[in-house]
Amino acid sequence: MKLKRGARLVVASHNVGKVREIDDLLRPLGLDTIAAADLGLAEPEETGSSFAGNARLKALAAAKASGLPALADDSGLVVDALDGAPGIHSARWAGPDRDFALAMRNLEERLQARGALIPAARRAHFVCALCLACPDGEAEVFEGRVDGILVWPPRGSKGFGYDPVFQADGHGLTFGEMAPEEKHAMSHRARAFAKFVHRIAGDDEPS
Repeated sequence: MKLKRGARLVVASHNVGKVREIDDLLRPLGLDTIAAADLGLAEPEETGSSFAGNARLKALAAAKASGLPALADDSGLVVDALDGAPGIHSARWAGPDRDFALAMRNLEERLQARGALIPAARRAHFVCALCLACPDGEAEVFEGRVDGILVWPPRGSKGFGYDPVFQADGHGLTFGEMAPEEKHAMSHRARAFAKFVHRIAGDDEPS
């Protein structure tokens, strides 16, 4: 699947923070991006049973509705002590108002109820599945993961979602405390994007 510099690409998300982060990661590729919300595209119901399944569903819906290539991201937090929750339901824990302060409090309450009080009992990882889809139905998925622990109370106001309570292995800052360029260098989304960029670069014809 080829995407040349200047090509128009729909970012198939209505999450402002996610769109901003994806735009930052796409900028070096020289693509002309537009958010699904700016095109008035409806959000499809996420009925997939995996991150990859939901990313594919969203990317194909946006590509077919817009007639343009579309890139969708489905990502979330997987917590060992909670048997993998919230997982693909990470956004739903924030409710219809996308209140992630509430989601983080709920997360902490459940961890405490399970007795997960020390770092070793608070292991978690972020997963990101990216899907690039074309209007003709062609689609390809790229996945990334980053491991770490959950901290409390939340630290930092950067990023979005559960970032203020996630501290990646080998780092002293939470994602909520990191400058965007630092997070982009090692996050689950950055790792998925590295695979995406490699694939796109590999498809390019020599200049």
